[in-house]
Amino acid sequence: MKYALISDNHANLEATVAVLNKIDEIGVDQIVNLGDIVGYNANPNECCDIMREREIPTICGNHDAVACGLEEPWGFNPVALSAAMWTRETLREDNLEWLRGLPDNKVIGPFLAVHGSPVNRNSYLFTWEDILPHVPYVEKKNTNLCFFGHTHQPSLFAKDGVYSFDEDGKFQLSDDKLFFVNPGSVGQPRDGNPMASFGLLDTDTNEFQLVRINYPVKEAADKVTRAGLPAFLAERLFLGR
Repeated sequence: MKYALISDNHANLEATVAVLNKIDEIGVDQIVNLGDIVGYNANPNECCDIMREREIPTICGNHDAVACGLEEPWGFNPVALSAAMWTRETLREDNLEWLRGLPDNKVIGPFLAVHGSPVNRNSYLFTWEDILPHVPYVEKKNTNLCFFGHTHQPSLFAKDGVYSFDEDGKFQLSDDKLFFVNPGSVGQPRDGNPMASFGLLDTDTNEFQLVRINYPVKEAADKVTRAGLPAFLAERLFLGR
C-alpha cells in the first residue's frame, strides 16, 4: 500500500494544491495530514475545505487547536500570535467545528500519525534525546513507525542514529528498528529549501521517499501581504526559513 504524508500546510493554498496535484499524479492509496492545516498564511478556509472534501485523515496541530479555540496561544511569538488571531476570526464556523473534532494522534495502517510528539502537539522533536521519552508510547501502539510534523524540517531518526536522505530522497526502512520520520512542511518549509515538502511510504517495499516540488511562492506571499498579515510571513516563504 502507498501512503502520502503531508504536514504543516499552514493555509498556503498554492503549496497545498501543488502537492496534492503531484500526489495524484504519482498515485497513492491514502493521504494522511499530520496537522497544522491553518496558521501563518492567507487561505485557512480553502485548505480546510480541501481536506474535508477529500476526506483526508488529519491530526490536530497546535495552530489548528489555537485557531478553533481548543487552546490559547500561550508561548506564541508576536508574529505567530497575530496570524493565529487573524485565522480564528477568518475561519467559518463549520471549519472551526471540524478542527475541534480532529484527533491528537491516530494509528493509520502500519504507523502512528502525530503532530508534535505522540502525547503533546506542542512538543518539538529535533533530536533523538527529544524523541526517546516517547518510544514506549509508540511501542504500546504495536508499531515501529511514527510520522510527525511541527518542526517544518524533514528528518528521520532511529534508535541507532540520525539518518539523512539520499540524493534521490529515498530511505529503506526496516522491521527491526523503530523510526520517527518527519516529511517536512507543505506550506512553510524551514530547512533553507523553499520548495514544498511531503513524504511517500510504500509498505510493499518498506521504503520512505521525501519529495520536494516548486509551487507559486509569489502568489502565496502576495496573498499574505494583501490580508494584512505580518510581512515576515510573506518574506520567509521565499527563503524556506
